[in-house]
Amino acid sequence: MLLDPGTLPGFVLISTAVVLTPGVDTFLLLRTSMRFGTRPGLYTLAGIHTASLVQVALVISGLGALVTSRPEVLSMLKWVGAAYLIYLAATILHGLWRSRHGDTADLLGDAPATPDANPYLRGLFSNITNPKMLLFSLAFLPQFVGAASSPALQLTMLGLVFLSLAAVWELAIVLGASRVAGRLRKPSIRNSLDVVSAAAFLGISVGLVVG
Repeated sequence: MLLDPGTLPGFVLISTAVVLTPGVDTFLLLRTSMRFGTRPGLYTLAGIHTASLVQVALVISGLGALVTSRPEVLSMLKWVGAAYLIYLAATILHGLWRSRHGDTADLLGDAPATPDANPYLRGLFSNITNPKMLLFSLAFLPQFVGAASSPALQLTMLGLVFLSLAAVWELAIVLGASRVAGRLRKPSIRNSLDVVSAAAFLGISVGLVVG
């Protein structure tokens, strides 16, 4: 058969567990949506999924295996990804420092009118520089090819299913976070969110390098 639908139930079950596990995307979407609103959150989501599509395409084309088989390339990708996460954390902490040293708008509890960076590019770079998604796709998707006579088509279907599940969950994060943002305008709450996000990015960057 061209496709093997028999692998889908198990694939969807495991994919759902993976999607619900918090990671860089979760914290980035939460912070962006809560601080800047729905539209920047959606732009961030679009950037994240642009990168995910590129990574899944690499897996389907076989280029992903070629890249990850080169230790020096994989090492470089890990360091680039860790450096970008550190940059994100530093940007957040810098904004937090400014808000605590004379930023009257923040002291009054007014949310910033615009994001502190292009949300689409931030979502794109945070995901495209993270080789863990590529490694996960390489290890995970081929396990569910099954009896399909066209592995490439099966991988495409699996990749689209996984990305659809992720998009639904992350869209819920964006809409939910932006909806409650108005109730969390207290500087102490927003600052706590920034601290948690920065700590998460730093922790994930360390795990990326040593993992």
